[in-house]
Amino acid sequence: MKAYDITFLGHMCYDEITPFEGPTRVAAGSAVLCGALAATRTGNRVAVVVKMAPRDEAILQPMRDAGIDTYLIPAAETTWSVVIHPVPDVDVRKLILKKSAGFIRLDEIPLLKTRCLHLAGISNTEFDLDLILSLAGRDYALSADMQSFVRQVDPATCEIAFRDVPNKQLMVRQLSKVKLDAVEARVLTGSDDLEQAARIFEQWGCPETMITRSDGVLVRVAGTTYFEKFSNRNLSGRTGRGDTTFAAYLARRLDYGPGESLRFAAALGSLKMESPGPFSGTMEEVLVRMKESHSS
Repeated sequence: MKAYDITFLGHMCYDEITPFEGPTRVAAGSAVLCGALAATRTGNRVAVVVKMAPRDEAILQPMRDAGIDTYLIPAAETTWSVVIHPVPDVDVRKLILKKSAGFIRLDEIPLLKTRCLHLAGISNTEFDLDLILSLAGRDYALSADMQSFVRQVDPATCEIAFRDVPNKQLMVRQLSKVKLDAVEARVLTGSDDLEQAARIFEQWGCPETMITRSDGVLVRVAGTTYFEKFSNRNLSGRTGRGDTTFAAYLARRLDYGPGESLRFAAALGSLKMESPGPFSGTMEEVLVRMKESHSS
């Protein structure tokens, strides 16, 4: 059995993105894609388990070219996500899920030896509580992106609304790390204060929480809060900011403390936001940005 440092689980998808007053473009996307390509730049052994239509398997090639092992769970459809920016503020988005590959079942997931398994979903059509409870009993650190549960798809219109999550405290207790953004934090905790929201997650039983927002990223670990501003020089690559930042943190955290890992993640996430698509830079570029803008 091959061994991995990090495995990402979720849907592969097509992203249809319409920027404010700009042309619509369609490209392969997903939290899995953005996360895996960021994590592999650190030199870690990375795998992905994706549910999608086998006819679209070609969109996995960028990950395979990067040395990432891919495991495909066949589905009738590949997820199709629509992101519309109706105003200049890039954090204001209308989200629609035109198609979904459907829920991932425990018996569909291959048995892998991995240090970390990250649930990298983009909506509430991928993971359920039973799956999380089953995965939590396995021999690896389990983390999740809370957008996988807060982003709830209307079955009639396919529009995504941000809503509270039943059994959220039970869910969070199963996780070694959680990732969310400021909007998801407010929906789940009722607080606009990032540190207070992270404290609530800590009280619910998760030892490590990351929350991103437009200006930077907060991490709370073992009662200590860290915050790092982003240093991006433009926002052309805004989509995938949180997925990339958390994956970079998860990868760096395997060998470093939370402060160092957060600075690394903020640097890599900032570079990603300067170019559309998944992060394609180098470790050298990340370390230079750390030295320039994210020194301790």
